[in-house]
Amino acid sequence: MNPPAVKVKSTLAYLRKLFIMPDSPDKFIEFGHELLEMIHDFFQEKGGIHSSITLPELSRIFEQTAVPDEPVLIKDVLAEIRSKIIDHSVKVGSPYYIGHMTSAIPYFMILLEMIIAALNQNQVKIETAKASSFVERELVSWLHRLVFGRTDAFYKRHVQNPKVALGNVTSDGSLANLTALLVAREKAFPPDGIFPGLRMAGVEAAMRHYGYGRAVILVSTRGHYSIKKAAGVLGMGEENVLNIPVDANNRMDVRKLRLRVRRLCRPEEKTRIIAIVGIAGTTETGNVDELHKLGEICRETGAHFHVDACWGGAAMLVDEYRPLFKGIERADSVAVDAHKLLYCPMTMGLVLFRSEKDLQLIRHSSQYVIRRNSVDTGRFTIEGSRPFACLKPWASLKIIGKEGYGLLFRQARKLTGNLKDILDNCGNFETLNVPELFILTYRFIPERVREQLAAWGEALPDTDDKTSVKDMDRKIRKINRLINGLNVKLHKALRRDDTTFVSRTTLESTRYAPQNIVVLRAVLVNPLTSMQTLKEIVSTQNRIGLQLWRDFEPAYERMLKG
Repeated sequence: MNPPAVKVKSTLAYLRKLFIMPDSPDKFIEFGHELLEMIHDFFQEKGGIHSSITLPELSRIFEQTAVPDEPVLIKDVLAEIRSKIIDHSVKVGSPYYIGHMTSAIPYFMILLEMIIAALNQNQVKIETAKASSFVERELVSWLHRLVFGRTDAFYKRHVQNPKVALGNVTSDGSLANLTALLVAREKAFPPDGIFPGLRMAGVEAAMRHYGYGRAVILVSTRGHYSIKKAAGVLGMGEENVLNIPVDANNRMDVRKLRLRVRRLCRPEEKTRIIAIVGIAGTTETGNVDELHKLGEICRETGAHFHVDACWGGAAMLVDEYRPLFKGIERADSVAVDAHKLLYCPMTMGLVLFRSEKDLQLIRHSSQYVIRRNSVDTGRFTIEGSRPFACLKPWASLKIIGKEGYGLLFRQARKLTGNLKDILDNCGNFETLNVPELFILTYRFIPERVREQLAAWGEALPDTDDKTSVKDMDRKIRKINRLINGLNVKLHKALRRDDTTFVSRTTLESTRYAPQNIVVLRAVLVNPLTSMQTLKEIVSTQNRIGLQLWRDFEPAYERMLKG
């Protein structure tokens, strides 16, 4: 329990002191030291990934409904932050936290965040972001070159050319995807004669003018939910995001895509394919679509080719991963997140356009800011005010460099392989995807059950007795449903145990397709995670899984007999 906060008399003189640097740096250093000490203690604290407080208990800490009236001392608010917030925050940087794409970050990011806050630049306009506007354009140029590989002359001409934009820095990947699909929509319904274009006339008028009944976006079943959100925001409707099934490697099934495109392009369908979205690092499994093949289909249909590389895009920094991205250079737009494989803190995304002219389609201006002939980066962005977030990846690419990122990604690949080996050799686990970019899906399944399912699966193709085949297939499905329930229980039990963390999802693309399988999902990008850490994680899961299996085993025995 914190001591009562000291009330402060609110005077203009006191408030002014809050808005300027202290006369000497001593006070600033004192609070800065205290803050860094709090953060350091948080990371060094032993115990679980989450605090032991329950969600109802936590909600009661934050039940104050009135805006604070009298000011209190900074040190008292910092103490409150420590006891109420820091003590109950998730230790996403823990080596045992391998469940999500949020991970440990380099400590220098804290210093960069302090610089960003202190400078308080607003990237919308050069008048509020002088040097930082040029930093942003330079960063965009670096990543544009990484993806599209245009000529030296192209980048010299455009890196600081205020008349064009090679891309945008965005708040996150969702806004990067939204920006790309907004441009795709404008390209699909441009001005035509007296028709001023969709942007001016709206969706209904555009459809009527061009003779379409609907406009669609095609993406695999592994597509990120932000694609549907974008379709809703853009007025197209979430139902017009059409999911294409994936193959056994969680890549969009190109044959099925071609069949769907062929049907949609029939005149009677009256359908405009606005965009086909390839994924370079699926959120659930870390796999990369066959981008070169998707690019060919886009050229044939005239659809905008967007690549959601929010997870995997940064891996292009390392030559050995570039073959995974074959064809990405032919994309019309690419989204990348800095807060994922660039190891920056939350949140920052980028969207890059192969053509320097594409962002002209959403260019806008106003009288008091982002004027038509200004050099303001805000002329080309959906967002208005934005922080100087690009400083984080800009500095990180200098401090870590391509060589450093190569080491980090090789370590992540090694950890992914290590975890797969540990699971495969344990006996009570089944790995269920072929990892490409540091994500592994698997499930707990007692060895005898796994062997039984494998035996039935091998026997199915060699059995001519249709009744027998049907009976085995029915049993496989029933047992998989039982194991699904077991893994849901296991995941909840792991949350209660709280010494480790992996996430959970459901996939239809495993070896048991089309049956939905509940899987555990590990993201192996934290450089602080070790082989020993992984062994402890698997040991914990195995111990708890076997304890839970005792309640499920009787039902399994009945299924075998039935």
